[in-house]
Amino acid sequence: MVARLPLFLCATAAFLAIALIAVAGSRAAQEAGEILCNGIRLPSEWPPRRQVATHDPLPLPPYLVSPPDVIPIDVGRQLFVDDFLIEKTTLERTYHAAEYYANNPVLRPDKPWEQEGGPTAMVFSDGVWYDPQDRLFKMWYMGGYVRSTCYAVSRDGVHWEKPALDVQPGTNIVQAGRRDSATVWLDLEEKDPQRRFKLFLSQRHEAGWALSVYFSPDGIHWGDVVAWSGACGDRTTVFYNPFRKVWVYSLRDSQVIDSAPRRYRRYREHRDVIAGARWEKGERVLWIGADRLDPRRDDLDTQPQLYNLDAVAYESIMLGLFSIWRGQPRERAKPNEVCIGFSRDGFHWHRPDRR
Repeated sequence: MVARLPLFLCATAAFLAIALIAVAGSRAAQEAGEILCNGIRLPSEWPPRRQVATHDPLPLPPYLVSPPDVIPIDVGRQLFVDDFLIEKTTLERTYHAAEYYANNPVLRPDKPWEQEGGPTAMVFSDGVWYDPQDRLFKMWYMGGYVRSTCYAVSRDGVHWEKPALDVQPGTNIVQAGRRDSATVWLDLEEKDPQRRFKLFLSQRHEAGWALSVYFSPDGIHWGDVVAWSGACGDRTTVFYNPFRKVWVYSLRDSQVIDSAPRRYRRYREHRDVIAGARWEKGERVLWIGADRLDPRRDDLDTQPQLYNLDAVAYESIMLGLFSIWRGQPRERAKPNEVCIGFSRDGFHWHRPDRR
């Protein structure tokens, strides 16, 4: 004998069964993604995609909303910059602002070639690294406004020397030619000694801007360009995420927000540095920008914009350097303030201190 249930109970049971299947399917999709060294499981669609840029603050990173049940702590020192590792506490977290070195600037445009286009000796991202092989700090910087890439060395990171090199004899120029921003990466994981240093140079190319990519054994002799990237904005940079073994292209873009064009970042990642540079337009994912929590300058009252985002691995996190433009004063072109952000998956950022 088969008992008959009322029609509404049958419908309810069917609905619940479908809902449970949908939830199970959703969880399975979430669980299909990569598991990171800190226990975070990425979603199956990675990087995440969203369609609209906004000045509204982005939600908290998903790993802070729902952290893993088990968090391995065997990679790097564990930093309490957020609540990822904290279940409960009565302590109060305090962030401290960096202090400027009293004898700044540590680099001045005191060479003839640094006067071209306007006196300039500054890192425009570029790179400052400690090279354990030579036990030296090494700096690459813009010499002359949007002109050459130059090279300096230091034993303490404060006092810098500009060596005379053989690339352009008698100068410290390592890469001549017009440029915008640049990234030099000392790749300590590279197996080929001829590719130990990598240079990504933002330059005019075809109808717009692109990155030219170079390799070098010493950071001085770069040779010919090995690849051109897809189209991008001028202030585009690159960093390496060693936790996931991917190169990340931080792409300058412009989005219309509140009826006005605003600087915004797009994201592109790849395990191969050359293949990663060859993106198509649809492969650049909308990423991050400044928002309403970024304070305005009192004298300008301009909505801040994210001018650039660089990042580097530090212990167990990715440390983000957010270059925030807060408006254009008369006395100085495009001043930026560098603010800190933290990420545990390399894509979602937590920015609790906007100073």
